[in-house]
Amino acid sequence: MSQFTHLDAEGNPNMVNVGKKSVTKRMARARSIVVLGNEIMDQLENDELHTKKGPVFQTAVLAGIMASKKTGELIPLCHPLGLDNCEVDIHVNDKREVIIDCTARITAKTGVEMEALTGATVAALTVYDMCKAFSHDIRIKETCLMEKRGGKRDFKREA
Repeated sequence: MSQFTHLDAEGNPNMVNVGKKSVTKRMARARSIVVLGNEIMDQLENDELHTKKGPVFQTAVLAGIMASKKTGELIPLCHPLGLDNCEVDIHVNDKREVIIDCTARITAKTGVEMEALTGATVAALTVYDMCKAFSHDIRIKETCLMEKRGGKRDFKREA
């Protein structure tokens, strides 16, 4: 098993030193799945839910992008990164689940998995927050890394 990268030789928390790593193009895509239930999904119009707080999916897209940009402030040992790009896509699948994909890109010495995961998660939490007035029977079913490129090794989860 590999060693935990965020621990020093004595087992204390440690930020990874990326000083000697090469700058490469990196990309990560994370997905969150939100189950809103039929009561809320029946209010879907033109691929959007409208509430007194505003358009749910558009607001969640903005929240996800903003969160991705602040990952280094939220996760203690993450490097603060200036992203090249961040995109959040929200759609409803044939099971009537809300699928949130966050893709982060950077040219740097470290990856953007945490930025993509943070963006997808905060977008899902925003959907929850904006819909909870209709029902508390909402589930954030899953958040996971779907794909990453660049760095030591690439990864792709089968959908």
